[in-house]
Amino acid sequence: MLLSGIVPKSAYYCTKRKEGTAVRRQPERGTSMIRGLYTAYTGMINEQKRLDIISNNLANSATIGYKEENVTSRSFKDYMMVKIRDGSNAFIDEPIGKVNPGVKIGETYMDWGQGSLRETGNTYDLALEGNGFFTMRVTDTNGNSTIKYTRCGTFKCTKDGFIVDAEGNHLQGSGGDIQVPVDANEIVIREDGSIFADGSYVDRIQITDFEDYDYLELYGDNMYNAVDGATPINSTAVIEQGFTEQSNVNVISEMVSMITITRAYEAGQKMIRTQDSLLESSVTQVGKV
Repeated sequence: MLLSGIVPKSAYYCTKRKEGTAVRRQPERGTSMIRGLYTAYTGMINEQKRLDIISNNLANSATIGYKEENVTSRSFKDYMMVKIRDGSNAFIDEPIGKVNPGVKIGETYMDWGQGSLRETGNTYDLALEGNGFFTMRVTDTNGNSTIKYTRCGTFKCTKDGFIVDAEGNHLQGSGGDIQVPVDANEIVIREDGSIFADGSYVDRIQITDFEDYDYLELYGDNMYNAVDGATPINSTAVIEQGFTEQSNVNVISEMVSMITITRAYEAGQKMIRTQDSLLESSVTQVGKV
């Protein structure tokens, strides 16, 4: 069904030559979508995806080292609209202008801003202040080991002296897995990552930074995987022993955004109801005239 005789120019304004005569091709059925419903629909889907991301941020607001995720919105490509066979204009096709069919999710990105530091006093709680990541060796269920990166510095020491995270992944140093003497009375970790056990040097924590964080993909809740194109560089971050870095999620800001999104979603619902009411009137009342 065509509304007011208006369709996208690209949908019908195609000609073909037949014995030297230009023949207009009729609109395809695919152009009969009611644009008002479709525009409202795309807006609601966009807001739903934004709400999912904000909900995930709020759920991880207490996760150590978590970085806030954000999303951008972008519009679909504009297209030309033309009024065809306009009786008020000598049945001449009349260009109306460009129309946009709605919005969609553009891209998601991380806010790499520094989170606040909270003092715990625990020997193996470490926080990074500055750009960089702890380097971890992660072993999957098949026994395959890969290198991942994280800002979460809540570690512990195993009975064998290895420093691992809550999942048992090994913290990496300049010589691989870091292992400290289990009988040491004092473990000191300096700002540059150097580890000393009772005054004796053990290893140095490997802190890795990257030239472009766009080449990092999220792995789990607060780990990252370096994809093809990632360029490691030296980190200038310092390590604070006895501290943890909190998430950089601003709970109040996220709650305000959630309210705004909810209202925008409700506005989309009202648009659909209005369009449905107009369509019903077109079908049940216009035909009686």
